[in-house]
Amino acid sequence: MKKVVVHSPGTVANLVCGFDILGLALSEPYDIMEVTLIEEPKVTIQNLDSFNLPVEPEKNVAGVVLLSVMEKLNNQFGFDVRIEKHIKPGSGIGSSAASAAGAAVAANQLLGNIFSKAEMVQFAMNGEKLASGVKHADNIAPCIYGGISLIRSIHPLDIISIPAPELFVTVVHPQIEVRTSDARQILKQQVPLKDAIRQWGNIAGLVTGFLKNDFDLIGRSLEDVIIEPVRSILIPGFDELKSSCKEAGALGGGISGSGPSVFMLSKTYETALAVAAVMNNIYYRLGIDKNTYVTNINPLGVSIQSK
Repeated sequence: MKKVVVHSPGTVANLVCGFDILGLALSEPYDIMEVTLIEEPKVTIQNLDSFNLPVEPEKNVAGVVLLSVMEKLNNQFGFDVRIEKHIKPGSGIGSSAASAAGAAVAANQLLGNIFSKAEMVQFAMNGEKLASGVKHADNIAPCIYGGISLIRSIHPLDIISIPAPELFVTVVHPQIEVRTSDARQILKQQVPLKDAIRQWGNIAGLVTGFLKNDFDLIGRSLEDVIIEPVRSILIPGFDELKSSCKEAGALGGGISGSGPSVFMLSKTYETALAVAAVMNNIYYRLGIDKNTYVTNINPLGVSIQSK
């Protein structure tokens, strides 16, 4: 039987001001997935971690993706999947997207690369819908395309890869749970025009900053006047964390996805390490366990490790 192993990376969605339309891929952490093409038209799942995620394919993010691939090709075959997750579910750094994107890329590799990246995103969004109740691509797209992705539209799907400057990313994951579905439910469905105008300016500024390697513009544009003021109440110490990290030299940052993780962008590795120390100190004082990552932007996304 044909078999492939993939590394599927964590991602940071929204990038502060780009709710549901911007995301970047991280070099670490990443999940390891081994997918085997089998003759029987079914999906079997084995978890090699302690997160106790469902193994029924209809209830598993990767399983739903593989079932949709099978349906597309008239159920001529099946898949056996072994998943070793290193991205904790509910962390806000794309745990479900890593499973979904990894499954789509692995299946495509086993089938002879018959699908485009955009088609793989479509399959993977079925997994995101299972996880959050909504089809969104701001984690999926960078996970598959690598680097930074702009999702101009979901219907029809329109994804633009943005050249990623050499920036370092510090992520802290406080060990509390913020469910994506809950974090979406508290959001306002309508916003004042003046806030929308300011947000549009920040999104345009951030994309322009990436394109021009203008780090000062990137820093000024990492502002969210719509989503973050609501969601930040779910994250202990958020305001102090954000201001202290900028004082330590970070360009800026904010909530990663729906939280509880918080990310910061820095120009140098040394600054990113200093930012990590600030994050660790704040959560130590608050008595909250955490995981901290210092990494960079992953230019490749899901990577094929072996066949």
